[in-house]
Amino acid sequence: MDYTSQSEQTKIARSKKMMLWFGIISLSMMFAGLTSAYIVSSERRDWLRDFELPQAFYISTFIIILSSLTMLVAKQAVKTSKKGLATIMLLLTLGLGIAFVVYQFIGFDQIIANGYFFTGSESTVTTSFIYAFVISHIVHVAAGLIVLLVVIVQQLRRKYTKDQMLGLSLGATFWHFVDILWVYLFLFFIFADDLIH
Repeated sequence: MDYTSQSEQTKIARSKKMMLWFGIISLSMMFAGLTSAYIVSSERRDWLRDFELPQAFYISTFIIILSSLTMLVAKQAVKTSKKGLATIMLLLTLGLGIAFVVYQFIGFDQIIANGYFFTGSESTVTTSFIYAFVISHIVHVAAGLIVLLVVIVQQLRRKYTKDQMLGLSLGATFWHFVDILWVYLFLFFIFADDLIH
């Protein structure tokens, strides 16, 4: 393909998508490093073998999966020129994203209520790892929420059409990434000890 013959708009779209994918790959490598460190550390004598994830993490997992579905519906609604439905679905995605973060912090409270601490003399390496994973992910979800707000504002300004969806597509890709990342981390926490030992 001759890239020099493409329009300026196509070149800009291609470069923005490439930058997003470079970012996603970099973030994936960071979490791969964290999961590798988790696996190595699980050989320690003080590693918790009977630690169970709080119920709130199960609820938040359902919420974030649901938010990916509402984002898919929003994108499809824009493609079919259903602007009202697209706006509602984007707002619902934002609400679900906020609910996800709330349930993550409820999960922290449940872990502490069960007698496990993240820092200090009573903390364990297991809970410290979980804290690092979850907080790192929440930071990326917060970035995703900011992206969603920008997308919603642009949608309200009627910037998206079936022929002009770059901003929405980029936002949806990042949102799906943070969703998939959490599902991966959640399943990793559940099955890692069984796979390792």
